[in-house]
Amino acid sequence: MFATRGIAVSFSVFVMVYCVLSLAVCFTWRKVRLYSEKYPVRRMADLLFAVRMFPLVTAAIITAAFTVPSFLLLEPRTIDEPMGGVPLVLGLCGAFLGIFGVVNASLAVRRTSRTVATWATEAQPLNSAAPVPVLRISRTVPAMTAAGILHPRVLLSGAAEFALTASELQTALNHELAHVHRRDNLKKLLLRLVAFPGMASLEAAWLEVTEMAADDAAVFSASEALDLASALIKLSRLGPVEPSADLTAALVHSPGKVMNSRVERLLTWSDDRRVPAQSRSPWYGLTVAIVTVAVFAVTYSQLLVHVHTATEWLVR
Repeated sequence: MFATRGIAVSFSVFVMVYCVLSLAVCFTWRKVRLYSEKYPVRRMADLLFAVRMFPLVTAAIITAAFTVPSFLLLEPRTIDEPMGGVPLVLGLCGAFLGIFGVVNASLAVRRTSRTVATWATEAQPLNSAAPVPVLRISRTVPAMTAAGILHPRVLLSGAAEFALTASELQTALNHELAHVHRRDNLKKLLLRLVAFPGMASLEAAWLEVTEMAADDAAVFSASEALDLASALIKLSRLGPVEPSADLTAALVHSPGKVMNSRVERLLTWSDDRRVPAQSRSPWYGLTVAIVTVAVFAVTYSQLLVHVHTATEWLVR
């Protein structure tokens, strides 16, 4: 009974914190994006992803660092008190969220694996200086895409290789390598794991900014920006990537507003984008971390008592 009550309480706290923070993110993420527009798109993409993952990470930390220890240390093991229906229902909801996330992510991996396997049928390796394998595929689409998480590779269609000049092909390849370096396919998998109603617009905004960040990472001059813009226009005429490959990073998605925005940004390229944003001294982060640990070390016991009081009210 003690173990069952502890599991139910832990799941209850997790699901309450997770849902409340997720709703807060749904209503506030646009303000975060407006604030981040003064920074490079790379930092904006990182910030939007951090905001999207914030509810899960915070709920997990609160549950693991406070709820579970307070229950194990302060809850009497000999008292056989009845448990109300609220923690049971919330606990089941928490378990359902976890199971749903795992199943959703697993299905995404399965769909993507099957699609990429179909694309890569009879693929031929290309001689390339890229740090990941580059394979030529017989299909027209996807024109170019980065596939894989643990073992990434770039798939290039023969039609795209024929349509692009050498400089256009290199900048397009640099774009895909930027996705690999930033582990964007892994991030997409994590988004499937934390699926929550109302987050679609935030995830779409992150995908848009991520493509622009890869564009910026792929070019180092105005001429290379023009090459990448030309590659985007040429490859968009070959056709969009199949929607079932949701854990790949295709160079060209369905034509639309995002594609037009990317081309316009490249055509108005400025060398200022290559200037790294000024970052705070590492001593700043270290100081904040030390102060945070010190505060929690001093107040941890009192916090556990307050958390246990709150969970006692929840159980009753």
